[in-house]
Amino acid sequence: MSAEAADREAATSSRPCTPPQTSWFEFLLEESLLEKHLRKPCPDPAPVQLIVQFLEQASKPSVNEQNQVQPPPDNKRNRILKLLALKVAAHLKWDLDILEKSLSVPVLNMLLNELLCISKVPPGTKHVDMDLATLPPTTAMAILLYNRWAIRTIVQSSFPVKQAKPGPPQLSVMNQMQQEKELTENILKVLKEQASDSILVLEAALKLNKDLYVHTMRTLDLLAVEPGMVNGETESSTAGLKIRTEEMQCQVCYDLGAAYFQQGSTNSAVYENAREKFFRTKELIAEIGSLSLHCTIDEKRLAGYCQACDVLVPSDSTSQQLTSYSQVHICLRSDNYQDVVKIFIEDNLTFSLPVQFRQSVLRELFQKAQQGGSTFVFYRNEALDEICFKVCACNTVRDILEGRAISVQFNQLFLRPNKEKIDFLLEVCSRSINLEKASDSLKGNMAAFLKNVCLGLEDLQYVFMISSHELFITLLKDEERKLLVDQMRKRSPRVNLCIKPVTSFYDIPASASVNIGQLEHQLILSVDPWRIRQILIELHGMTSERQFWTVSNKWEVPSVYSGVILGIKDSLTRDLVYILMAKGLHCSTVKDFSHAKQLFAACLELVTEFSPKLRQVMLNEMLLLDIHTHEAGTGQSGERPPSDLISRVRGYLEMRLPDIPLRQVIAEECVAFMLNWRENEYLTLQVPAFLLQNNPYVKLGQLLAATCKELPGPKESRRTAKDLWEVVVQICSVSSQHKRGNDGRVSLIKQRESTLGIMYRSELLSFIKKLREPLVLTIILSLFVKLHNVREDIVNDITAEHISIWPSSIPNLQSVDFEAVAITVKELVRYALSINPSTHSWLIIQADIYFATNQYSAALHYYLQAGAVCSDFFNKAVPPDVYTDQVIKRMIKCCSLLNCHTQVAILCQFLREIDYKTAFKSLQEQNSHDAMDSYYDYIWDVTILEYLTYLHHKRGETDKRQIAIKAIGQTELNASNPEEVLQLAAQRRKKKFLQAMAKLYF
Repeated sequence: MSAEAADREAATSSRPCTPPQTSWFEFLLEESLLEKHLRKPCPDPAPVQLIVQFLEQASKPSVNEQNQVQPPPDNKRNRILKLLALKVAAHLKWDLDILEKSLSVPVLNMLLNELLCISKVPPGTKHVDMDLATLPPTTAMAILLYNRWAIRTIVQSSFPVKQAKPGPPQLSVMNQMQQEKELTENILKVLKEQASDSILVLEAALKLNKDLYVHTMRTLDLLAVEPGMVNGETESSTAGLKIRTEEMQCQVCYDLGAAYFQQGSTNSAVYENAREKFFRTKELIAEIGSLSLHCTIDEKRLAGYCQACDVLVPSDSTSQQLTSYSQVHICLRSDNYQDVVKIFIEDNLTFSLPVQFRQSVLRELFQKAQQGGSTFVFYRNEALDEICFKVCACNTVRDILEGRAISVQFNQLFLRPNKEKIDFLLEVCSRSINLEKASDSLKGNMAAFLKNVCLGLEDLQYVFMISSHELFITLLKDEERKLLVDQMRKRSPRVNLCIKPVTSFYDIPASASVNIGQLEHQLILSVDPWRIRQILIELHGMTSERQFWTVSNKWEVPSVYSGVILGIKDSLTRDLVYILMAKGLHCSTVKDFSHAKQLFAACLELVTEFSPKLRQVMLNEMLLLDIHTHEAGTGQSGERPPSDLISRVRGYLEMRLPDIPLRQVIAEECVAFMLNWRENEYLTLQVPAFLLQNNPYVKLGQLLAATCKELPGPKESRRTAKDLWEVVVQICSVSSQHKRGNDGRVSLIKQRESTLGIMYRSELLSFIKKLREPLVLTIILSLFVKLHNVREDIVNDITAEHISIWPSSIPNLQSVDFEAVAITVKELVRYALSINPSTHSWLIIQADIYFATNQYSAALHYYLQAGAVCSDFFNKAVPPDVYTDQVIKRMIKCCSLLNCHTQVAILCQFLREIDYKTAFKSLQEQNSHDAMDSYYDYIWDVTILEYLTYLHHKRGETDKRQIAIKAIGQTELNASNPEEVLQLAAQRRKKKFLQAMAKLYF
């Protein structure tokens, strides 16, 4: 059997649908299935594999009758295979990023040469000698693709390549790899020889001012059917895939920039060209924006190139941050390290240089110190060590100012402090903080750092150097300084400041108290439950007198749990359970859910052995943790929680185990969880009766769920809405205390929250702030708005959705704390808008609140925002249920009180019946703070425009009269126009006016 026959048999066996004795690519061709194959979601083989297979088959040499190897024949089969490869590349839209990533240099070279051939580029003609402007669009684009690939390949070959690990030696594979390597090197050699020509071709392409086209599968089919049509349809500049001029120039600029940057290693003057091209690329990307379909630039890599160019080619227009880069780069190249230190100290005030860049400079200095120092004679290793310390000190001060931990390098370099090091450290600290402008957090960070440095020093002489410094005295109070010095004296009572100690501090073995302190420090920092257990075992082995759960005052356990935990008799178990729970609760608070789960799981495993009560406590806490994990993770994207979690929440709510300490927050979170995920069926029908009596959050959740469920029904069926109203009114009620005086009269002395409600108002507010379901929040907001509007002295009502479902009166108005209700409404609206700032009904409530409190500019902001979010920024008509007559009238009043009288007249047109009286009265005002006549283009009512003309004529304001006449004269405002034309004219002016108002008030 021949090799070709074997290939066919293998292809046939792997693809059952292929006819016998036919290779799969021939089957695709004969059956015209290529396009259908490529349209599959995951075609197998992949498109790039098809290209390789097609070209390998087309370039397979033939053997004549004398067994001599001949070049591949130029027959119909091979031409069709090459055409198929080109069609697959056209399917990939000639994306060089995809092709270069998946195809070897020889294969891609063959593919692009075939593209040049089919695009009628004359063989043997230099591309640099061809005028791209006169060539057909597809021919010019083929030349650009080839030359872009040429310089990209040259640039890519200059990068270091990680060698793949060799597998088992196979002679045939090794020969094939060697052949491919030699072929690649030969192609690269030719490309490098032609590199200057390729760059000239691409530079010429930047001067083109026309769109180009690249071959698609359709144009390639046309070429295959009628080769003579190649200059027919394809030359008409309408065939193929259109590449806009800006997209082509953007890609070419980026590739030229990379080529120039690569050449800059041997000719630094070329970096200027690279910089020009990269910054032009950034400009083109900004112009193209998200409209680009074919221009794919790695913007992170481009930013890195631009940053590097600004370092290598500093310019006057470069920003301050990049100038600092350049200065550091120049100092390092000239071994001027002292200036590097100065730049870093100055940067500690501005925070302009990234921390990663500063750390890379320190690493470079460490490497130079290890390799023998600088090229200059006067910088020896000792001097470089000093520079390393200075740079490290600058970086450390920057770290502590930004709240990061002290680095290991600084601790190593500061192991043996001396006077010079401490003097320099104090200098850096002083110059790195502006005490007049620094925030309290910066001052606190600096004070804590100096304090820790003192505690780490053994020699009191150095401690006094720091404690007597002006910065130390300014940042720390007298009591803190005295306490610190006293601690140091007690710790080192025998230090003689006049005599240098013979033995180094680091040669003295640590005492037992030091070991305990180190272990306690590790205990505070560790979040690994097994490491915590090991440390506690070691500590209890050293001393049995300590209670190690008191080591850190940050370890807090709820009081309902602490009594049970501290009642554990075994001290080691007590410490371990307390610390595991405290650390788990802290991790949950800071949203480190993975460590919290590990800590809770270890604690659960521990308490299961001896305490069923604590076991249930840990199960409850793990349930709360799982709720928080889901809400902070997949729940944010709207993914429903797993059914197992919902079942566990139900199980918690229905739990009736006696003597189990329970946290109120878990019940809150469970009910809020059920409401947020619309488990209304359970809360209304399936919740046990004893829960409604014993758990106020379940009662409140049941009322809310039932109200949401009954909302679409008729008003008389909303019994639960009335029940919910009564519950909230009771929560917001107050009880008065009276006192009888000496004269026998009774006087009112104070009011306090009523204890008759199912919970306090603060608890209700805390619960509501755990809700995210829009309908539930809307129901609660409308209830409190209605309660706010019920008071007798209310002047301006607040509007809200579904406000009609609540009762319109309260029997005993004096019992309700309306001030607390008003505060609650404001807090609820603020919270609701933080959940979804695009809900128009909530925005209207916020606007009404500002209107009621005489904050008219803020009210207009929210009225306009409510209209914008439901009309695509006024590009569509604002729904009439959003901009009701009441809302428009309030906007009119806001504008009137802000002395924007022309805006008042325009808004009067928005009413269902135009308010001419208000409009004419506002136009008579001469003290207007708005743009007046520039708003006339927004008026569509001819009566108002005619009045304006009369008014300006009466006042002798000729210019403004002409503007009004011009506005009247617009043909679309002619009263004889059809109603549709007039409405369209009004809608267009509404849109422009509201957009202008939004720009003014947003």
